Amino acid sequence: MEYVVAQGAAVPKIGLGTWQLRGTTCRRVVEDALDLGYRHIDTAQNYGNERQVGSAIAASGVDRDEIFLVTKLSPRNLGAKRVAETTKESLARLGVEYIDCLLIHRPNPLIPVRETLDAMNDLVEEGVVHHIGVSNFSQSQLMEAREQSLEPILTNQVRYSPFDRKQALVEYCQIHDVVLTAYSPFLHGGILRDSTLSGIGLRYEKSAAQVALRWLIQQENVVTIPKASSYPHLKQNIEVFGFSLTDEEMARIGRPSAAKTISSTIRGFLT
Repeated sequence: MEYVVAQGAAVPKIGLGTWQLRGTTCRRVVEDALDLGYRHIDTAQNYGNERQVGSAIAASGVDRDEIFLVTKLSPRNLGAKRVAETTKESLARLGVEYIDCLLIHRPNPLIPVRETLDAMNDLVEEGVVHHIGVSNFSQSQLMEAREQSLEPILTNQVRYSPFDRKQALVEYCQIHDVVLTAYSPFLHGGILRDSTLSGIGLRYEKSAAQVALRWLIQQENVVTIPKASSYPHLKQNIEVFGFSLTDEEMARIGRPSAAKTISSTIRGFLT
């Protein structure tokens, strides 16, 4: 496993996203991921699967300190009192004593971000949260959060892939030592049959998916949390550390046309 080190935290470059994973399937997938060497697990209050994620961690035999565990506050829980109450509820469901990184799932225009961040800062002081971050924040919203929080903002979790570029945000994160956590790296599957990714993959005996993930984690301060529900896909997603893309390949992957971005997204939703 490779890590991004930022603000005193070592964040595994490949993690497991658990959105839409439920019940016994969620527990099995998380157990399989930990068995394969994943050490970064992402969940959220809104996913309804914190209990299953926690059960899988407990059953895995992996030391808790080896796992970078992330959960996210629901937008309806961003008031100061709800931040404290619902984080404690998340801890109970997860069956852990601390959360490695607690995120604001997305901004709530009805609740000042300062109020939420102050409450999250208090949880860091208590020791039940080690780091805080945000999700689905624009660059300007991230700038505001960084200005309003006493604790550093460790990460901004956003949708990011070769065909869903956010170059200005990536560069801002790199300059300010913020980790950009990329979710939906495959655009819901829409880029997996892309000829550029597949062609580059032939050189390394890797799939288009693996090339897309390698493109992400080869960038400074970028980690990614692809979702997978089968053992073969989990295994494939973590096997991206034995090769490196050339500068020319990185540039070629990173310059898709707008039409390709749209068509790849549509294909992902239709298949």
